Amino acid sequence: MFRQKTMHQTPKKQHRHDIDRGRRVVGDKKGAILVELFASQGCKTSPEAELLISRLGRGDFNLGQPIIILGFHVDYWDYMGWKDPFGSSQWTVRQKDYVESLKLDTMFTPQVVVQGRTQCVGNEEENVIGNIKSATVFSAPNFQANFQKTEPDTLQVSLSGSLRMKIDNQGANIMVALYENGLVTDCPNGENKGRVLSSDFVVRKLEKLTSVKDISAKKNISGTLNFPLWDSFNSTKCGLALFVQNNSHQIFGCQKFDLPGNL
Repeated sequence: MFRQKTMHQTPKKQHRHDIDRGRRVVGDKKGAILVELFASQGCKTSPEAELLISRLGRGDFNLGQPIIILGFHVDYWDYMGWKDPFGSSQWTVRQKDYVESLKLDTMFTPQVVVQGRTQCVGNEEENVIGNIKSATVFSAPNFQANFQKTEPDTLQVSLSGSLRMKIDNQGANIMVALYENGLVTDCPNGENKGRVLSSDFVVRKLEKLTSVKDISAKKNISGTLNFPLWDSFNSTKCGLALFVQNNSHQIFGCQKFDLPGNL
């Protein structure tokens, strides 16, 4: 079942070494493609897309290019009888931005957006893979990340590096997403009543590191973010993605980091 909502105007081995009380991680430097899934546990066809995304993340397909996956659970199907525990109005707004920038008429789930430039129905395997294989690839940003738990419920991430591409006077935002894998939910109500739903790459937090404008490819950029953590936080199930996005919502490079297991 295809769920649609009308728009309203309203692997490389990671190299690590100890530093202070945290862990510094060097991300994968090979250019990757950012794949975003917009889904909901209140949508009957979203679990099929979640399975496809998990398979993509495991490397089940010969894509010829590394990918970074982020799953955003929207909240506009919560009224259908089941409130998605990972749903957020923030992710609904993000999807709406894509609907506008890609000149679409509707918001729907499941939807896959590739590099902020193309989109398709998220459970259509051939179209998802086709969009990934035809996507424009950019050099990965060259950042290092230092992770520390400054408080029991706070993860501090310090990032430093360069974008490896020039940013013109139109500017861009450097965004950082904290995501979680291996989530399992019993769904007693709604369109997926009685099912056990599995999800990977679920975005739990998304923050802007900084905005940049008129900078060279080698310009050093640094900043620190503090992520509030959830009760079941387990660093071995989580990852961090850094990506560059312009004001037209197009992606110009991304990089990912595994979280140290000792946090």
